[in-house]
Amino acid sequence: MGQTQSEEQEEVELADIQPLYTVFMNVCPSGALHLHEFRKIFGVQSTSEDEALYMETLFKSFDTNRDNVIDFMEFVAAIHLVLRGKLEDRLKWSFKVYDRDENGKLDRQEVKHIIRIICKLKKNEIDMAPNAICDRIFELVDENKDGQISLSEFMEGAQKDAWIMDLLSLDTNACSWFRKKWGKKT
Repeated sequence: MGQTQSEEQEEVELADIQPLYTVFMNVCPSGALHLHEFRKIFGVQSTSEDEALYMETLFKSFDTNRDNVIDFMEFVAAIHLVLRGKLEDRLKWSFKVYDRDENGKLDRQEVKHIIRIICKLKKNEIDMAPNAICDRIFELVDENKDGQISLSEFMEGAQKDAWIMDLLSLDTNACSWFRKKWGKKT
């Protein structure tokens, strides 16, 4: 019975790929989504340096082969991660976005950098200063108090506290964006 159910789910996912490909090719006739198109899709203009930098960071996290474009397979992987990915996978992706120097640890500067951008994007939703938010994150998440957050500390810390989870999981409101922009019913 479980096998039939997973086969049906696989068929539904495969059935969704053709219309998604058609839409992708209409938006990106070259077969490659560039950064400026990515910003446009999310409605982020280049007027804010912080928003532009944040979108560039997200874009690079989805550009797995680092060729400065998101091809259809990378796009499908990104959509799957954001819409259907397990919490653990989404947190690993968030960690990757925070970890700008890719050393496997987050220092205060890396966390503060993303928190500043999130505060500007969420304007009225966050009532603490970025420095205070960063201090609270390190207080709650940096278990061994070494001034760095490892992936395991990040994963455990995010799941301990709803406030921390909201900040660390980089909620980009992707489900509603995807439905609105791509006509996908999830």
